[in-house]
Amino acid sequence: MSWQPTRDLIGYGANPPDPKWPDGARIAINFVVNYEEGSEPSMQDGEGYTETGLTESSSSSVGLKGRDLAGEGMFEYGSRVGFWRIMRAFQERGLPLTVFGCALALERNPPAAEAIRKSGFDVCCHGWRWIRHFQLTEAQERDHIGKAIVSLKRTVGERPAGWYCRYGPSVNTRRLLVEEGGFIYDSDYYGDELPFWQTVEGKPHLVVPYSLTNNDGKYAAGMTHADQWFSLVRDAFDVLYHEGATAPKMMSVGLHQRLIGHPGRMAGLWRLLDYIRKREGVWVTRRIEIARHWIATHPYPGKGLNE
Repeated sequence: MSWQPTRDLIGYGANPPDPKWPDGARIAINFVVNYEEGSEPSMQDGEGYTETGLTESSSSSVGLKGRDLAGEGMFEYGSRVGFWRIMRAFQERGLPLTVFGCALALERNPPAAEAIRKSGFDVCCHGWRWIRHFQLTEAQERDHIGKAIVSLKRTVGERPAGWYCRYGPSVNTRRLLVEEGGFIYDSDYYGDELPFWQTVEGKPHLVVPYSLTNNDGKYAAGMTHADQWFSLVRDAFDVLYHEGATAPKMMSVGLHQRLIGHPGRMAGLWRLLDYIRKREGVWVTRRIEIARHWIATHPYPGKGLNE
């Protein structure tokens, strides 16, 4: 039987490893912008409805038929306006950023793809499209992975080294990534604050966990103003920074162009970035650098890891 994911309720337990972040940093923090707009389910791409996930819409799009022009406009705001506002926020501060890029979405906005290519930000593949991978057949998912690699090579100049798909992987995703080859890590996991190794089909594979808690998706779940979001993520940072005196961890902060890209929410991101910049012992870095550091500092220990 092909490799299948197994549950691990123990993890590192009470004694997590020292990640040995560069320069003795107490915390490694990675900001991620999810570039999804233009790859979501839509009338144009054959789904028969307009996706409204993570927008101002209060209704679920699933099961609703027909074209929703308001929903389309909410997504278009992310690629037309929000993307550029987020890029400026990081570039003006000289801070790195990781792009979770849906391949088809970047194909449909060449100026954004070119800006990413020139920025020095790393691109982690967010799928060929922003769809639920656990609803794909194995053959469909394999095809999507291959198409995404080819597409991103063309639009941003290099193949992706990392992978993260919408909401959660299928039981086949990690095995298919290893089968494809060329992926250093995936981030399809929410259960830890440090990277860890797995053995998949006899081969080493690194998992760099992500977070839906330190995430602007909270705005779509009822959070209403920037001070709330800033306070939540600042408090998470403060706790991890405090714990980092003896047990350093990593922190992921997830951003969406059509959410935090709006002015009233961007104010909270500005506050967070400026707050973090004032603290010493913080490694603000790209996701690929966390993966490479872990591989160099905590190399694969051998087989037997959740095979």
